[in-house]
Amino acid sequence: MESCAAPAQSAPMIPVRPSGVLSLIPGLIACAAVALAAVTLQALEVRLFGRGWIDVIVLAILIGAAIRTVWTPPAAVRPGIEFSARTLLEIAVVLLGASVSAATVMAIGPGLLAGTAGVVLLALAVSYGIGRLLRLPHRMAVLIACGNAICGNSAIAAVAPVIDAEAEDVSAAIAFTAVLGVAVVLLLPLLGAALQMTDVRYGVLAGLTVYAVPQVLAATLPVGAVAAQAGTLIKLVRVLMLGPVCLGLAVLTAFRRREGPAPATPAPGVALHHLVPWFIIGFLLMMLARSMNLIPAEVLPVLARTATVLTVLSMAALGLSTDARAVARSGVRIAAVVVLSLLALVGLALALIYLLALA
Repeated sequence: MESCAAPAQSAPMIPVRPSGVLSLIPGLIACAAVALAAVTLQALEVRLFGRGWIDVIVLAILIGAAIRTVWTPPAAVRPGIEFSARTLLEIAVVLLGASVSAATVMAIGPGLLAGTAGVVLLALAVSYGIGRLLRLPHRMAVLIACGNAICGNSAIAAVAPVIDAEAEDVSAAIAFTAVLGVAVVLLLPLLGAALQMTDVRYGVLAGLTVYAVPQVLAATLPVGAVAAQAGTLIKLVRVLMLGPVCLGLAVLTAFRRREGPAPATPAPGVALHHLVPWFIIGFLLMMLARSMNLIPAEVLPVLARTATVLTVLSMAALGLSTDARAVARSGVRIAAVVVLSLLALVGLALALIYLLALA
């Protein structure tokens, strides 16, 4: 998964009783079959073209959605699909926290660290504004803004359960963002060359604009090791913003649900577990554990692989829950918002680079 839950209801984790586990098996098998097809197709991509141009997460959604257009999952399969689409992805978000350490983030220096956080926040606001200006629904505008500003597919998937996003919205946001993410990897080196950027400046530009860590490496390694190191560090700072952004959105969503006519009696306070989803707390605790060196180094790759597997399974479930016709109906506006949001992000990134006068 991108270094940086389904369909859309942000409910507590499904309580799985011993008798309920068996009911999940058919859906889990269906999701696993779609995920295996996605992994196989990406391996074929690598063999034919030397690299995987379409991320396995996107492939899982596309394959699942294609199957959904010709096959409606029966009632026996739905519990496992719903469990995979929400709970497995929430667990993956928790594991993502282990991919970020405070020491690594602070290595880039306070000025660039603060500037990167500022770019993320400004990009969130600008992208959301563009989405609303082009009449996208609130939740879709939030999904695209988070994917654009933070870490593409992973941010969209992580934010979805926090804001109660619909499955169709999540699929559409990921699909359009993924396509543009590949285009950025291909075109960004041309922009760097046209601007005659140094390796450091180009690395920072890539870290601020490219969606996924693997894509950052693909965009920077041809330029040089310095560009790749700078890009990866900046990208990690953007990933780090996922936790605070999800936390803020959880609070805003909780209060949006409470909006309405004033009650006759004072409303009770909002409980912490309603404001902050359990998996966001887990993400922050895992990040803290990584920063305090409480997670053995040999365990980190295992956690990363587990997060990847769970996310691919979740995205397969999301695809199996998605009506492709609903996605197609809003395609033009979503594409326009994604492109304009990315252009705004590139502009903010360049402004920061020249404002800090990086070498």
